[in-house]
Order: sequence, then structure tokens, then C-alpha cells
Amino acid sequence: MNSNLVSGQDKNDTAGWRGLLSGLRHALRHPLARPLGALAVLLLIDFFMIPGFFRIEFKDGHLYGSVIDIVNRAAPLMLAALGMTLVIATRGIDISVGAVVAISGTVAAMLIGGTMVMHNGVQEYASNIPMGWAIAAAMGAAILCGAWNGLLVATLGLQPIIATLILMVAGRGLAQLMTDGQIITVYYKPFFYLGSGYLFGLPFSLFIVAGMFIVLALLMRKTALGLFIQSVGINPVASRLAGIRTAALIFFVYIFCSACAGMAGLMISANIKSADANNAGLLLELDAILAVTLGGTSLAGGKFSLVGSVIGALIIQALTYTIYSLGVPPEVNMVVKSVVVFLVCLSQSPEFRRLRFPSFASKSVK
Repeated sequence: MNSNLVSGQDKNDTAGWRGLLSGLRHALRHPLARPLGALAVLLLIDFFMIPGFFRIEFKDGHLYGSVIDIVNRAAPLMLAALGMTLVIATRGIDISVGAVVAISGTVAAMLIGGTMVMHNGVQEYASNIPMGWAIAAAMGAAILCGAWNGLLVATLGLQPIIATLILMVAGRGLAQLMTDGQIITVYYKPFFYLGSGYLFGLPFSLFIVAGMFIVLALLMRKTALGLFIQSVGINPVASRLAGIRTAALIFFVYIFCSACAGMAGLMISANIKSADANNAGLLLELDAILAVTLGGTSLAGGKFSLVGSVIGALIIQALTYTIYSLGVPPEVNMVVKSVVVFLVCLSQSPEFRRLRFPSFASKSVK
């Protein structure tokens, strides 16, 4: 009797371990497993190498700490990555994101400016025009840039990298022409709230990103828009024959991508309290593309993950923070990013997987 009970207990333990291993394998196969693992490794390195990395303090109604600083500085990149996700999902690419950031920040800074006035005997700075109109003008300029890209890609049929390369060069040149190559300083405190303000103890920029993410996620989940984007990314010809307005959809995603870049430009300009057309958003498009691919979005189109893109942006910002905090020369950051891009491209290459795992490839063929 006792031996039967023991053997039954052993069988239950074995079944439990098998179930645990099966669940672990299933979790590791999840598309977000790799980006989350990479972020966890970075944070673990920071925990051991940077004293007080996870320490968070509450001062003057604000939360302070390294983690808060990382997510705050990653906010513009997260916005750009969300817009880039939809573009890449439709087999496109937008390398004009940095130029749109420069244009948006320049327009807002030039319109807001800041003039010294006397109010009840106190010197104050006033905006040249109402801040709402300045933000609307900056976002309108960004949307026009997206419409230009969408027109070239969706209507004229230009290759996305060529179409957006035109705006990448001309857009930053236009921003430099508007400022005469000078840095435009802003002296209006309410505008600074977009980049360095706090709400409920957290950076206000995070609430902007969260709002954009929620709206976009609802559109992808609760409407057919997400399915249409996947369909166009997988096979645009078949999608068009099935009745999907492919050109209109591609036109929309480029407008949305530029709108996200425009909002990122406002954040950056408000954070540094100026508009630097020469350096604002420089190489941001490359970071956005890297964040999207790190998050699991396929460069071949169709498959995309909004959550993964946000995690990818956090990985890039955490990596940058780690390199700077450890005293490594900033030039190393570019080398590390290039290595990461190389590894991501290899991971998405079917030919490399067949070379690395020939047995699995042969089984799949059978």
C-alpha cells in the first residue's frame, strides 16, 4: 500500500515538473521573451555596477532616481518607435524622423519665443502667440511632412527609403534655414512642462506616451485597422485585390509616424528649452528602427508589436545610460548599437537559422 502511494506521489511530482517545464518553454517562445530578457540583463548589470541604481526618492512632489531618468529620457524615442512600428509593419521605412523632430521643435520655438513683460510689478515671460496655436502649428508641420512621405510612397510608388531620404536631407536643411543655423531659445515656462514637467510625481512625458499607446492599442485591437496593416505588410497585392485600400492605409501610417515624431520634437525642445535644428533628433530614426526590431517587429512586414517597441526603446535608453554611467567613451555607444543591429538582422534571417540549426530546418521541411 505504501509503495503504491509513493509511486503515485512520484508520478504526480513528475507530472508537475513536466508541466512547469512546458510552461517555461511556452514562456520562452513568447515574442516578448527576448526583449524583456535583454532589458532584465541590462538592469541587472546596472544594479551591480552603479551604486543606488534602483533608489527612488520623493522630493518637492517629484520622484527622482536613475530608473525615472531612463524612462523620462526614453519618452521621445518611445513615441518615434510607436510611429515607426506601423510603417515597418507595412514593409516601409521612414528615415526622416529626425528631420521632422527638428522641424517641429523649430516651429514651436520660433512661434512661442518668449518676451519679457511686467505683470503686477513682476517681470514675466509671455509667449509670442498662444502656446496652443504654436503646438498646433508645429504638429501641422509634422503632419505635412508625413503627408509628403505618404504621397511619394503610396501614390507615386517610390521606394520608402528613397522617398524618406529626400525629407531627411531637405527637412533638416529647411529647419536650419528657418533658424539661420542658430539655436532658438525659449523663455516660456508652460512650454517646458511638455519635456520636464511632472504630474502625480511622474514625468509628464510618460503620460503623453501612455495616452498615445492606449489610443493606438485600442485602434489595433478593437478595430480592423491592425488586421489591415498586417495584411498589407504580408502581401500588399492580395490585400488590394481583397478590397483593402492599400494606398490610403500606407498614406495614413506615414502621417501617423510623422505626427509621433512631431510630438517627440516638442518634448525634446521643451526639455532643452530651445530648438537646435542642427542636432535635434539627429539619428533618432536609427534608434527608432532599432527599438522596433528589438521589440520583435519583422523587417519583412506583417508582424508587429507595440509593447515590444516600447520595451526596445527602454533597452536602448538603458544601454546608453549604462555606458555613460560606467565612464565608457560615448563613441562606444555607436559601436554597441551597430553590433546589436547586426545580431537582430541575423536573428531574423531564415538562411542563418538554417545554417545554425540544420536539424530543425530539415525537420520543418519534412
